[in-house]
Amino acid sequence: TGCFQKSYAMLNKYPLWKYLLLIAVVVFGLVYAAPNLYGEDPAVQISHTKGEPVGDDIKAKVETILADKGITAKSYEEGEKRSLLRLNSLDDQQLAQEAIKDALGRDYIVALNLASATPDFFSGFGATPMKLGLDLRGGVHFLMEVDMEEALKKREEQYISEFKVMFIEKRLRYGSPRRLPENGIQFRFSNREYFDEATSLVEKEYPELTISTVEEGDTFYLQAKMSEQKIKETYDYAVQQNIAVLRNRINELGVAEPLIQRHGKDRIVVELPGVQDTAEAKKILGRTATLEFHLENAEYSAFEYIDKAPPRGTKFFETNNGRPILLNEEVILSGQSITDAGFGFDEDGYPQVNISIDTVGARRFSDVTGDNIGEPMATVFIEYKTKTVIENGVEKEVRYRDEKVINVATIRAKLGNRFRITGLDSPNEARELALLLRAGALIAPIYIVEERTVGPAMGQKNIDMGVQAIVLGLSLVVIFMIAYYRVFGVVANVALFLNLVLIVAFMSSIGAVLTLPGIAGIVLTVGMAVDANVLIFQRIREELAEGLSPQKAIHEGYDRAFSTIADANITTLVASVILFAVGTGPIKGFAITLSIGILTSMFTAIFGTRAIVNLIYGGKPVKKLPIGGKA
Repeated sequence: TGCFQKSYAMLNKYPLWKYLLLIAVVVFGLVYAAPNLYGEDPAVQISHTKGEPVGDDIKAKVETILADKGITAKSYEEGEKRSLLRLNSLDDQQLAQEAIKDALGRDYIVALNLASATPDFFSGFGATPMKLGLDLRGGVHFLMEVDMEEALKKREEQYISEFKVMFIEKRLRYGSPRRLPENGIQFRFSNREYFDEATSLVEKEYPELTISTVEEGDTFYLQAKMSEQKIKETYDYAVQQNIAVLRNRINELGVAEPLIQRHGKDRIVVELPGVQDTAEAKKILGRTATLEFHLENAEYSAFEYIDKAPPRGTKFFETNNGRPILLNEEVILSGQSITDAGFGFDEDGYPQVNISIDTVGARRFSDVTGDNIGEPMATVFIEYKTKTVIENGVEKEVRYRDEKVINVATIRAKLGNRFRITGLDSPNEARELALLLRAGALIAPIYIVEERTVGPAMGQKNIDMGVQAIVLGLSLVVIFMIAYYRVFGVVANVALFLNLVLIVAFMSSIGAVLTLPGIAGIVLTVGMAVDANVLIFQRIREELAEGLSPQKAIHEGYDRAFSTIADANITTLVASVILFAVGTGPIKGFAITLSIGILTSMFTAIFGTRAIVNLIYGGKPVKKLPIGGKA
């Protein structure tokens, strides 16, 4: 009997490395969860519209403004391209932002922000607070739709331009190209030899296109259509590129931790936490502004086409001073080639926008301008807008393309990858144009189809309610476990607290966003976290009831309950992973906290509680276990 007692006693002893592992996990949890205790400071972020550093003179101006308004700041932090002013309250933040914005003018972006108050000590470990979703922090939500028809049109126009260059290089004469009523483009030839060579060339260079030919007497038509796969790729490219451009524009706004993601086939979700005034955000995000450069058509008199359709291959415009002008339809440079744009003034003090373009655009621009020295070239500013019209007595939103000539200049020399646009109405117009072009031209127009604002007070209310739910659920579980399982219940509660700490630590370390559904996932995890301990403790009770010794009962209880615990948690984990993979928005928020909670609860319930139980009872003569019931 003594030998058996000795062997049973040795069953419940962990080696030193397991305790060191547990200590390391606990330290990790405490370090990475701690930043969430410090909260955030209301702040005002200041950055230059050109991305230039914010100098000491701005700091002096800000200090003067605050003194005039009677506002006491916590601190003023200077970064490489942005400065951050920390304040004591939301009221001070709002007042300071308005005053600073008025004083600095449009050369600077003055944005509201919430800055982490975590001490610098934690940043050395890469420990940061959890990111809060829109429903907890407040801000604005936009659902934006990409105009896929326009994306397809632009791609076909690009094909037309590429074909023209290719045919000109091969000295193949062709008639006016056009887009087909549905998908496709068409080139007309009057020479059979040119037609055959062009067809062979296109088939070789563009395998992604379906080529067809039509012969009508001495006229030959070359038609090219995109395949379904190529159309899908064009749509995907339009969405992905627009997401990239929107991200650049939001960076210009200075919004911290934005969410920009695809939603379905042709929509994009944009969430801007901390932003309460939607006017500036809509102004920058919703504007699909770009430029196109066209040569003026000198073959016809524009005055003859004021009240009638312009000749084929041309467009009719009026300049800023009301002069009619005919432009060639062919685009010699578009906004997609622009890599940088900055605001400035010319030698006479008039506003201008300095443009830089990419290598491909510069090559074509250089060739065209070099061949047309002395000819006028127009800059066309394009925006896609919506307006309300009444059709059959019903109001309807109609989308339209707004084009205007903002500059006409004579080409004096062959232009390269840098040039400037002058003739703008005001410095403000030049600044806005530079900002939009610098952030990138949208591949296709986007329209805001849904807008929702969540106030900071509502966000704080959601946080308070979520915390109350967690505290209430945790308190009830703690009371039940102590009352029903006594000392073992205390051990389970310690593991439960560790589980919450680890959930927060892991979410903070991986940069996961906590949302209101995510809090629901944590509340659910609190209840699920003790399930494993209940199974283990009930198993230990059963083993004791069958006459096993306390040490043997502990050993068998943990071992025999393990497979049941693993099966139950793995099936739930698989379900949560599927939710995360196929779900969007709130469903993802719920799935990620549930997944992390399942993994941490298995660790704390099986490994953590057994380490504590072994530390208390392992290797010791135990006659009775304080586990409740008749044990």
